[in-house]
Amino acid sequence: MQELVQLLKTEAGLTDEQAIKSIQAMKKFLNGKVPPMFSGVVNKFFADADNAAKDADDFMP
Repeated sequence: MQELVQLLKTEAGLTDEQAIKSIQAMKKFLNGKVPPMFSGVVNKFFADADNAAKDADDFMP
């Protein structure tokens, strides 16, 4: 997932926080579009982004 964060930072000029929030928005969007039986696949794919967001929150003052 770090690769996607880096791509969003370089291609779209986003900060780490903006890139992570963008990925979380993509996850929410996709979960709303796929049949419920595929939500586990989407969640697993985006699990690293959720972990990155938690790590970023740990470093925020």
